[in-house]
Amino acid sequence: MTRQIIDLSIYLENDVVSDPEIYRPKITYVDHKMSLPDLVGFFPGLKPEDLPDEEAWAIEKIELITHNGTHLDAPYHFASTMNKGERAITIDEVPLDWCLQPGVKLDFRHFEDGYVVSASDVEAELDRIGHRLSPLDIVVINTRAGARYGQDDYVTSGCGMGYEATMYLLQQGVRLTGTDGWSWDAPFVHTREKFEQTKNAKLIWEGHKAGRDIGYCHLEKLHNLEALPATGFTISCFPVKIRAASAGWTRAVAIIDAA
Repeated sequence: MTRQIIDLSIYLENDVVSDPEIYRPKITYVDHKMSLPDLVGFFPGLKPEDLPDEEAWAIEKIELITHNGTHLDAPYHFASTMNKGERAITIDEVPLDWCLQPGVKLDFRHFEDGYVVSASDVEAELDRIGHRLSPLDIVVINTRAGARYGQDDYVTSGCGMGYEATMYLLQQGVRLTGTDGWSWDAPFVHTREKFEQTKNAKLIWEGHKAGRDIGYCHLEKLHNLEALPATGFTISCFPVKIRAASAGWTRAVAIIDAA
């Protein structure tokens, strides 16, 4: 048996617009020469020339929010409650068996930026790929945003999953989903236009808010989904264990085993 592992994660980096400006990561790199005074200071009498190549260590100082990079959102991110009144679980409480399950890819790259996917869209795509959902399948959506990563319009690109489409998945036992867009919902710039026209607040973050009715998690800012088949792979996406947090970073990968 051969195994192929496909990286589904983006970088944490300074120079790519992967978040709105107020939420972008900041990485400060300290190289082997810059850290030399720190190492010498630990050992009285030590001189830089005593060390191989006069080098100490390389380290990085990183300023992040839990939603930078490829990450897994916990139900607590969406609301304070889930399952119609229960306390919403935080990222350290997410069942680990949700995070290693068969994957299903829905290809929604043909939908324009800002489109809100409906339950009928999901059903039609499942029919097209010939898949019947099973409980705990991890369902990821491939949108136009995936091809825009690294470009200035990334955070405004791609379609989003509405309340109806999200509930369609959750009612069939799905508990973890994902997108290559900045958000599971349609980009805010498009939702804002609809809200200005309708004043309907239910349009805001409607896919996320499905978690108030059925608790679930989703991955955001996935990458390389176009490299995946529709089915026949496993997704691994264990989050970093941050106490009482709304999300955790993950190195999400797809695993394809072949005879």
